[in-house]
Amino acid sequence: MVSVIAKGLLIPFLGTALGSACVLFMKKDLSPKLQRSLSGFTAGVMIAASVWSLLIPSMDQATEQGLGKLGFIPAVIGFCLGMLFLLFLDVITPHMHLNETVEGPKSSFSKSTMMVLAVTLHNIPEGMAVGVLYAGWYTGAVQVSASAALALAIGIAIQNFPEGAIISMPLHSKGISKAKACWYGVLTGIVEPIAGLVTILLARFIVPVLPYLLSFAAGAMIYVVVEELVPEMAADEGEQHSNLGTIMFMIGFSLMMMLDVALG
Repeated sequence: MVSVIAKGLLIPFLGTALGSACVLFMKKDLSPKLQRSLSGFTAGVMIAASVWSLLIPSMDQATEQGLGKLGFIPAVIGFCLGMLFLLFLDVITPHMHLNETVEGPKSSFSKSTMMVLAVTLHNIPEGMAVGVLYAGWYTGAVQVSASAALALAIGIAIQNFPEGAIISMPLHSKGISKAKACWYGVLTGIVEPIAGLVTILLARFIVPVLPYLLSFAAGAMIYVVVEELVPEMAADEGEQHSNLGTIMFMIGFSLMMMLDVALG
């Protein structure tokens, strides 16, 4: 069980590390088509995971705790708090898209520092989302499977791949060596397994509030989908229509739905 959890927590971090390593081998940014494909696929995975792996288990758990037909209340509260938390992070740190330069509030930090800080902060709730699912599986408090948690971890890893690239490659373009730029990108992802591990270690204490945490993670992920992934998957790069991201969204959503229902 320990090895299963450890592997699951490290998968999102691996996505960031691999994306950051692109600076060592690539001279140009990720192609627009690849960005749209990754964004669309990940958006589909994260929305399906938010519904079947997080929101539905949140309401089921709240119902079992005695709320009955009011079991939706923790889901609504946690979901809104998750979205508001990410909104707050976007207010205090630069709001970034894969194809944009860093823009944000005036700060004494350099733009590079703010970019690293923004991605690092955004990775914390993603690590918590994976940790919450594994905590629910570990304690048996929520009817989720290790396979569902693994599928979510893989989906987040796919999203983290281009994020790692947009950290390391701009840093190198500013004069930082490829090795250091790669290392800085890797460091932004280390908070994910740490956040997930802390969540699991506190699993026995958080069981009463697990419905809120599950829905909080769902809200955080849906915010990422709406604010970051959907604009990327629908980006028009001079084409009359941009359907690639939509098709990949369909594939990602269907795949995650099948995994969660069949293996859950």
